[in-house]
Amino acid sequence: MTASSIWLLPGWQNSDAPHWQSRWEAVHGDYRVEQHDWMRPLRGDWQARLEDELLAAPAPVTLVAHSLGCILVAAWASHSRNTAKVRAALLVAPGDVERDDIRQMIPGWAPIVRQPLPFPSILIAANDDPYCEQRRSRQMAADWGARFVDAGQGGHLNGESGLGDWSEGRKLLNELLKDKK
Repeated sequence: MTASSIWLLPGWQNSDAPHWQSRWEAVHGDYRVEQHDWMRPLRGDWQARLEDELLAAPAPVTLVAHSLGCILVAAWASHSRNTAKVRAALLVAPGDVERDDIRQMIPGWAPIVRQPLPFPSILIAANDDPYCEQRRSRQMAADWGARFVDAGQGGHLNGESGLGDWSEGRKLLNELLKDKK
């Protein structure tokens, strides 16, 4: 267990070295929640892992999720009795697991849980994400009660997007935490 209160929730296949989540882990000391199987993600297993980690957490944490990690946050929050341990969530580029091609690659994650999150959140999505149309991201933000931020052109906002340390994302995270105080 780490002392960091910023927890990184990567999506399917984890976040590679050029990914902003990996860079935040290295630069800021944020804590990555390691899943048991990054290649064949099972929703129940991923939810149980997040729940176990939160039960062991000494203080409230902020979740910073990417792609399938966003879908995990919504699914976990709908069942957990420990949502008070989450201070806020930054949700980046959710994957549309209800889309036929993605549903086949990552079975068992549809339907997307659509109830409001019990903590403040911001959802950031690009208008050219190959894994989720922006109108779908906007709808998820509305369903989850998250503030929506249009990232413009940026693809899936991952390592291939060339975001580096992604200072704009960190700025939004800091705004979210400032608003929570």
